[in-house]
Amino acid sequence: MKILFVCMGNICRSPLAEGHFRQLLTERAGHLGISVDSAGTYGYHVGSPPDVRAQEAARRRGIDISMLAARSVIESDFAHFDYILAMDQDNLTDLLEQADPVYHDRIRLFLDYSPDHAGTDVPDPYYGGKTGFERVLDLIEIAAAGLLAELEQAMTGKPDPR
Repeated sequence: MKILFVCMGNICRSPLAEGHFRQLLTERAGHLGISVDSAGTYGYHVGSPPDVRAQEAARRRGIDISMLAARSVIESDFAHFDYILAMDQDNLTDLLEQADPVYHDRIRLFLDYSPDHAGTDVPDPYYGGKTGFERVLDLIEIAAAGLLAELEQAMTGKPDPR
């Protein structure tokens, strides 16, 4: 199973989601063999590390994303990844426009896995202060738990006991 988290520039939201979900898998579901990556719909920051504020917010929660480098979504991602999770409606629209319709069922909003926030956007914290990154991580944690529960159910036939 392969998961791709996608935002616009791949320096704030999607690397935070990748880092948190990777940690969650290590702590609770390493046996599932799920791989995780992140990308952006635009190539503004290709090769750059995550935003320093994103790295600091992640570090405060015990997550190291400093080794990640921004990349753009490429055509082969649509065939390669089983789940392609957009951080907001604009990126969802961009992904659906870029992908062959045969892959549209793989593309969803990330917050659709949050019982209280389905159908809404993970807000872009880039132009905000430090609290914006904390809010993004709060939302990521909730949606990641829902995503893991669905994956565990799909892959093992058993619900997550937590």
